[in-house]
Amino acid sequence: MAPNKEVISNLELGLLDKLSSTYTNIVDNAFAYAMGNETQQMETTAGTLFGAYNAITGYYQNVRNFRDGDAKFKSIIEGTAKQRAQVAFNLCGDFARRGVDALNLS
Repeated sequence: MAPNKEVISNLELGLLDKLSSTYTNIVDNAFAYAMGNETQQMETTAGTLFGAYNAITGYYQNVRNFRDGDAKFKSIIEGTAKQRAQVAFNLCGDFARRGVDALNLS
């Protein structure tokens, strides 16, 4: 969900007060979706890599506000939502292969 290297650096250094409210709101809303949406609590998703991936894609498809339907479509097909989904997919694949070491930011 980190939009740039500055955010990643602040996360690595634990400088949470340096994170923008826009970024923290996105993270909070994605987490709320992951923990609260009924589809995220199903046996096939809760606590699974699929559930982690589904929480990110679900946030962009069901929670995030877009200017209009066209903007939403473009984001999911070729924009930010697509990029975030691909990064989430890659992280899940790395986690499946390497375990928790895949999530080490440094």
